Amino acid sequence: MTPLRTAKTLSLGLTIALGLFAQAKTSHAQQLETLTVAGGCFWCVEADFEKVQGVKEAVSGFAGGTVENPTYKQVVKGGTGHLEAVQITYDPAQVQVDTLLSLFFRSIDPTDAGGQFCDRGATYSTAVFATPSQVDAANAAKASAQADLGQTVVTPVLQASTFYPADSYHQDYYKQSKIILTRFGPKSKASAYKAYRQACGRDARVKELWGSAAPFAGS
Repeated sequence: MTPLRTAKTLSLGLTIALGLFAQAKTSHAQQLETLTVAGGCFWCVEADFEKVQGVKEAVSGFAGGTVENPTYKQVVKGGTGHLEAVQITYDPAQVQVDTLLSLFFRSIDPTDAGGQFCDRGATYSTAVFATPSQVDAANAAKASAQADLGQTVVTPVLQASTFYPADSYHQDYYKQSKIILTRFGPKSKASAYKAYRQACGRDARVKELWGSAAPFAGS
């Protein structure tokens, strides 16, 4: 084989290999799925689920309302119909939606219809925003949670609707080093988050309800 032909052969082989690699990456990316849930403060839900193996990203935002592209101030003021929610992007080859739903119900107080923990009002209500392919799994997870608790689970399974990400200030709040002014003085967002989570009683209530089955208490 001549040097020129050898070079062409190697070049073709490299091109094919790169093409297959790119195709594999695209195919993998196309396999990712999303699950949208509302579990009270979205900082906490985001922080919890980003710890789960197979979850690629959790984004804080809003779902379930009628106002397009709502701001945080609009939602917390009320009247938009939106709940604080988190969209979880996951690899179903690594974690199944059934598992995520089971973790979700055991990371909230699904018996509370008036909000979650110290955060009161409709904005902080719980819900699963299920796609048609997720409805059965969501209802099964709800029934399982109710049976395990021996109490009525009021968290509704709702039809998936448009999810609106919150602004950058609220994303990854639990791990940001940016200093902000709090009622306890200047703190990093990460420190402020930990103080809020403890003061709000989230983990204490979840442990009270679920005991050792609580997957994230203490996060």
